[in-house]
Amino acid sequence: MQEKIIVIGAGLCGSLLALRMAQRGYAVVVYERRSDMRQKSVAAGRSINLALSDRGLRSLAMAGVDQDILPLVIPMHGRMLHPLEGDNSLVPYSGRQGEYINSVSRGGLNRVLLEKAEETGQVTYYFDTACIHADLEVGTVYLKNQKTGEEFHDSAEVILGTDGAYSSLRNVFLKDSARYRFDFSIQYLQTGYKELEIPPAPGGGFRIEKNALHIWPRKGFMLIALPNLDGSFTVTLFLAMAGDGESFARLNTDDDIVTFFEKYFPTALLHMPDIVADFRQNPTSSLGTVKCFPWQMNGRFLLMGDAAHAVVPFYGQGMNASFEDVRVLNDLLDQYGDDWPQVLQAYQDLRKKDGDAIGDLAMDNELEMKSATADPVFLLKRKIELALEQSYPEYYSKYSLVTFNDDIPYHQAMKQGRDQDVLLMEYARKAEHWENVELEYVVKLLNDKGFLKRAITS
Repeated sequence: MQEKIIVIGAGLCGSLLALRMAQRGYAVVVYERRSDMRQKSVAAGRSINLALSDRGLRSLAMAGVDQDILPLVIPMHGRMLHPLEGDNSLVPYSGRQGEYINSVSRGGLNRVLLEKAEETGQVTYYFDTACIHADLEVGTVYLKNQKTGEEFHDSAEVILGTDGAYSSLRNVFLKDSARYRFDFSIQYLQTGYKELEIPPAPGGGFRIEKNALHIWPRKGFMLIALPNLDGSFTVTLFLAMAGDGESFARLNTDDDIVTFFEKYFPTALLHMPDIVADFRQNPTSSLGTVKCFPWQMNGRFLLMGDAAHAVVPFYGQGMNASFEDVRVLNDLLDQYGDDWPQVLQAYQDLRKKDGDAIGDLAMDNELEMKSATADPVFLLKRKIELALEQSYPEYYSKYSLVTFNDDIPYHQAMKQGRDQDVLLMEYARKAEHWENVELEYVVKLLNDKGFLKRAITS
C-alpha cells in the first residue's frame, strides 16, 4: 500500500510539492480552500506578476516540468528606470551573458503544475475545502466543504502545509503556541499595493520595452511593470496606505487619481487609458513579512512556502524560495528515506535561516527599488558591479549571489552581499564619477576581503 501524504494548499508551492511527492511514489491528497482555478477566471488585482529565476527553474527541472514552463515566460534582462526627469536607462541584472530573470503569470504557472500533478494519477485534489483544525499529536486534519458545509477529517503519516501567508494550518500551531513554544510574527509595511495594467498596443505588441522590468522610482513610492505574453504589462503601484505624504488614502476622486499619475508617472500614464477604472476596480492590498518557528511539529506536520516565510515582493524571490523549499525537502528524502521525523527536523534546521534571510533581503530591496535606483551613488555602484562581473567572472554582486547562484544558500548570499555592498558604496561615494573609478584597485579591495571567492562558508 502506498504511503499517503496530505498537502494543505494547492497554490504554486503546494502544486509543485504534490507533483514531486507523487513522482516519488506517494499517494498525495491535496485540500484547497479556493475553487479550482482551471474552472474559472481568476480575479485581477491580487496577483503581482512573478519573477522566475535560477532557484525556481532548478526546482522545476527537478520535477521535469521546466520545459513546460519556459513557453510561458518573458525574459527580463534588467531594470528599465523611468526618472521623473531625464532619459530612461536600462540597468542589467548581471554583467555576465545569460543571467536574467523571467516574467511569468502566476495563474498560468499554477495551472500547468496542477495539471502535471494530476497527470501522475497519484494526486487527488479537493477544492473548496478549508482546513479548520488539526490534531498535532496524531496527524489528523479537520476540514470543511465550503459549498455544502460538510465537515470531515482525514489522516496521514505526514501533513505538509503550503496554504500561504495566512495559513490555516499555521494558525493551529498558533492557537496552542504556549504548549508548542510557537513563535509567530507578521511585519506589515506601511506601503500597500494596487495592481493596474498597461494594455497591448493597438493591433497587438508591446507599448514599452518588452524584455525589462520597468520601474518608475520616486522617493518613498514607485510604480513597476512586468510584461505578459499578450503584449500587456501588469503594473503595480506601491504607495503608503496613509500618512502625511502621498498615499492611497489621499486618492479618493477620479481627479485625484489622474492628477497623481500626471504629476509622478506621466510617461506611464500615456499607456494607461483605463487608469481610473483599473484603480477603482482593483483592491488596495497589504504587504508583510511572516516569520515563525518551529516549522515542523511532532515529526508529522511541516509548514512550507509562504506559510513558513512569506516575504514582500521586492526581491522577486517569494515563488523561487517556495519552489526551492520543495527541492530541499526532496534532497533530504534522498538522504534519509522515509524517516519523516528525521527529514522534517533536518529540513527545519537547514532551511529556517534561509527563510529568514530572504525575508530580510526583500525588505532591503524595497528601499533600493523605491529610492536607491534614483541615487547617483547607488547607480555608480551598480555600474562598477556590472563592470566587475564582465571583467572578473569570479565576482558576484549581492543580487547575482541571490538570484543566479542556486547552490549558495540565501543566508550565505545575504552575508557576503551585504558586506560587499558596504565596501562598494563607500568606494562609489568617494569616486563620485565613473571617470574616477579604478577597477584594478576595486578588485584589490574585494580580494583583500575574500569577496572574489564565489562560495563562502556558514
